[in-house]
Amino acid sequence: MPTFCDVALPVPLDMVFTYRIGEQPPIAGGRVLVPFRNERLSGVVTALHDREPSMQAKTVLQVLDSEPVLEPKLMELAQWIGQYYLAPIGEVIRTMLPLGAEIKRARLYRITEIGHEALHASATAGSSRRSRQAIDEQMREYDVLNYLAMSDDVLESTLRSATGSDRRLLENMVRKKWIAREDASGVRDARRTVQIAVLKNSEGKLNDNQRRIVDFLQQSGGRIPVDRLRELAVPRTTLQTLVKRGLIELAEEPAEFSVSSMKKRGPSHLDFIFNPEQKAALESIKNSVAEQQFSVSLLHGVTGSGKTAVYLAAMQSVLESGRSALLMVPEIGLTPAAAANLHQVFGDEVAILHSALSGDERAEQWHRIRRGEARIVVGTRSAVFAPVKDVALIVVDEEHDSSYKQEETPRYHARDVAVMRGKLSDAAVVLASATPSIESYHNAERKKYKLLELTERVERRPLPEVEVVDMKFDFQQSGEDRLFSRQLIEEVTQRLARGEQAMILLNRRGYSSVVLCRSCGETLQCKNCTIALTFHKAGYRMECHYCGYRQAVPKVCPSCGSEYIFFLGAGSEKVEERLHAAFPQARIGRLDRDTVRTRHDFERVLSQFHAGEINLLVGTQMIAKGHDVHGVTMVGVVGADYALGFPDFRAAERTFQLLTQVAGRAGRGETPGKVVLQTFHPDHYAVLFAQRHDFLGFYEKEVRFRRWMHYPPFSVLANILVRSDKLDYALTWTGQIGRWFESTRNEGLRVLGPSVAPIMRLKRDYRYHFIVKADSRQKLNLALRRMLSFADEQKIPRTHMIVDVDALSLL
Repeated sequence: MPTFCDVALPVPLDMVFTYRIGEQPPIAGGRVLVPFRNERLSGVVTALHDREPSMQAKTVLQVLDSEPVLEPKLMELAQWIGQYYLAPIGEVIRTMLPLGAEIKRARLYRITEIGHEALHASATAGSSRRSRQAIDEQMREYDVLNYLAMSDDVLESTLRSATGSDRRLLENMVRKKWIAREDASGVRDARRTVQIAVLKNSEGKLNDNQRRIVDFLQQSGGRIPVDRLRELAVPRTTLQTLVKRGLIELAEEPAEFSVSSMKKRGPSHLDFIFNPEQKAALESIKNSVAEQQFSVSLLHGVTGSGKTAVYLAAMQSVLESGRSALLMVPEIGLTPAAAANLHQVFGDEVAILHSALSGDERAEQWHRIRRGEARIVVGTRSAVFAPVKDVALIVVDEEHDSSYKQEETPRYHARDVAVMRGKLSDAAVVLASATPSIESYHNAERKKYKLLELTERVERRPLPEVEVVDMKFDFQQSGEDRLFSRQLIEEVTQRLARGEQAMILLNRRGYSSVVLCRSCGETLQCKNCTIALTFHKAGYRMECHYCGYRQAVPKVCPSCGSEYIFFLGAGSEKVEERLHAAFPQARIGRLDRDTVRTRHDFERVLSQFHAGEINLLVGTQMIAKGHDVHGVTMVGVVGADYALGFPDFRAAERTFQLLTQVAGRAGRGETPGKVVLQTFHPDHYAVLFAQRHDFLGFYEKEVRFRRWMHYPPFSVLANILVRSDKLDYALTWTGQIGRWFESTRNEGLRVLGPSVAPIMRLKRDYRYHFIVKADSRQKLNLALRRMLSFADEQKIPRTHMIVDVDALSLL
């Protein structure tokens, strides 16, 4: 049996760590618990061997799995992600395994000899001239020492609760060596269970409360979750008495998991009669699956053309053949509707994976998939790693959406990872969108992807008419800076009067986007970021939408003391308020990150909209895609062109996609739709092509600019960000990397920068960046690896550098 094992740990170091194998042998691809510095971490074994390391190896503490949690193809995918996105393999594997709930984090504290001496010295010390704050701090430390002196090892949670200490205080005491800390993390059972009351006997003398419980159980078939008994409002001791008498037995059973609380309305997608284009697309996908060879198809169809019905039918054929399928959606908000569709068709074969689930729920779903109990998986970007067995079809819906790009290490793009997983698994991959990314459509043009097109809406329903309103002209006519144009007000009035529904999009949260002083012109900014604070009327506060910092609105200007605080700009909160004023009889709902805190909030509002309880829905980009509400006949877009001012070469593409997607929510039922699009740039090509629903026209114009400027898809790109909370460090490190690029020959590379990042300070870090373009993936990867090696030589911490391959955001 091998003596050593290599373990990938979730730390920002691009290496694996060698440990000595203990009494219980681990397995490659399985998890182990190991000591790392002063902690216990769980990692995945990547290799077993007899090569003795150059330094003494620590021993594996515990083997967690008897069989691999990552099959060989997923391990191969992890290695590819690490190489492609220059990410440490341990952090890649941590992202792939949603099993953190199975490790119970725990820290133990004990008093040291030095601590005993300090405690004894405090008892004999005289008065001190130290400040009141310092004396209070010292007294809190002595409280901790006193508590630990009377105990052995104490859990951190117990210690903090008993002494009122916080983590900072304990950290200081560890540094003084007054107390010692030990990581006691271990394995926990993450299975969710529910306690069931089972009626065993109803005979005998019972008081009123006992009789109520027994009768309730009899009416419920003799079994009921204990939590349901709270409805009876009887004392808890009543149930305990019945258990002691043997009349009721308590049992633990696995908790049920609801795939979606949303009810599917209307017929199943598979009940529709497919038109010839849908039939051709479905047949092509089925043939690709049947060949059991890797292929990628781009399913490009106008909004409302029935793309969902096509890929659901393809997934059904995969399930009938005994194989598995994976459906990815860009946002958690779209998961309930997708899950409802899938559950209606596939029943309990469906599992869902996304970050809004609790840790225990994610682990439960992951194990269901791994055991083969669920062969249809729907989820957001992390669902691409689902351990589905014999995957035959991978569908990426709304493939253009930027939400598929992870904004922290590993910075993978789930769409591209899905393509690679399809390649490793010999599966068919379908990328679906009404507005494909420029890169994907370019691949289809070059025949790298198979292009499947749906040019008409279902039942030949017309695409909505789009009216562009020039807000410059509107201002000249009215002399007022109005949020809503006359055309938008008229259209909403007519639709609501006819009992129809409408949607209003403004892709900004809050009430006002800028708070400033009218006397000195000072803009109130976040203390952590160079970003203007957004005013939220609910709670009367200002908030940074990047770091979450909040503060009350000042009564006077912090700079000049003036009372003239002014609010500029508009967000979805102001739009909702103005709509209530304009349409007092309307039933208005709002969807943005301020109103949607959990997945249940989103489902509740969307269910009300589907049921017609809400007839006017306002929101951010949350409402722009994926929703199929047949009662919506009118969509208004307020501030359509904000994104065009961003310093990003993808600004036009994002604007076109957002406008086209939200316009596509109108007229999906029997009544034709209308879109009112307010803009200050009516002549911009993104707006003009969105007005005509002309993706191909926009694509041809956009790729000309991309080709001239050597941007993707005509090059590959990475964004290198250097950051530090110390400005001197950020400047020094940026200068070192800039000089390296200047002095090193990197053929086929173009380096823009260094320059200040568009957001110079974010979350207290000063930021500078380089944009690196190359004519081949190999040249880019080689140059970035050489640059990282140089950074290591110069002692530039990896945690202060971000290398974002295929970056979507340059902010």
